[in-house]
Amino acid sequence: MTTLWDTTGSAVVKALAAERRAGGAVMSGLALTLVVVVDEKEVAEAEEAARIAASVVPCRMLMVVRRQVDAPVPRLDAEVLIGGRLGPGESIVMRMYGRLALHAESVVLPLLAPDAPVVTWWHGPPPDVIAHDPLGVVADRRITESSWLPDPATALAIRAADFLPGDTDLAWTRTTGWRAALAAAFDSVQGTVTGGSVQGDPGTPTAQLLAGWLTARLGCEITLEAASNAPGGTAVSGARLELDTGRTIVLQRSDARGVSVKGGAGPDTVIQLPKRSLGDLLGEELRRLDDDQLYGEALAAATGTSGLTERSGQRRHVWQDPASA
Repeated sequence: MTTLWDTTGSAVVKALAAERRAGGAVMSGLALTLVVVVDEKEVAEAEEAARIAASVVPCRMLMVVRRQVDAPVPRLDAEVLIGGRLGPGESIVMRMYGRLALHAESVVLPLLAPDAPVVTWWHGPPPDVIAHDPLGVVADRRITESSWLPDPATALAIRAADFLPGDTDLAWTRTTGWRAALAAAFDSVQGTVTGGSVQGDPGTPTAQLLAGWLTARLGCEITLEAASNAPGGTAVSGARLELDTGRTIVLQRSDARGVSVKGGAGPDTVIQLPKRSLGDLLGEELRRLDDDQLYGEALAAATGTSGLTERSGQRRHVWQDPASA
């Protein structure tokens, strides 16, 4: 590991090259560059998640910690690692002070892995308008976390207003297990869904997005019902779907790791659906780099916004100085 204090972007590039020579590293199999934007107090959690994700998806990880934007003198401190605590790949942790933090792309761009897609993940409150952050503009895929905001309805409305193909949110990734379980429950079942509900915490965007996904896919309104004391602190505790044949399919979380399935074509059963770690969620998103149309459909249904999946185009940076906002 190389640690650089009060350094420059060009010195970081040279340090990375030196680390690669010293370790005999030939990173020809990089799948992508992961840019992580995080506050200092959340660095440890972000590092652990990135380590787990990097163990399954080879990537160069660039962590941007914006500190003391109002500091009178710009400064850059950096750690350059190959292997070690951040996984087997190449990792650079950069702490930026003063006005440099507002122009992080000037340091990040020369460090992007050549000919590899860029994924930017904000581990913290994401920008309301991604075009205000150049680190989002350069990315092919953008991962936000709406759960950081206190009002999920407002958080999802902001994401819908700013949505472009390539956007996704970890609140949506948390629905993957439930979506798979619901799809399996419908296997070989005859009939059309006429209505239903998702039971969960209405204060989480995950529950809203699951209800939105069902509404979009089934073509009927699926409501969100408040349910308290979901096992294991999970956002969704169950789902109930009514069919025109009189059949009712019910999925109910039995504990922090299992969900009971009743009313499907087969016998009643319990499936494993444990709460997933942040690193597992991030790894899932890094494994797919295409546009997530299902997320767009679910977001549109959850917020009552039409035409999200029909949007096209590429973001261009729109300068906004937070010091004068």
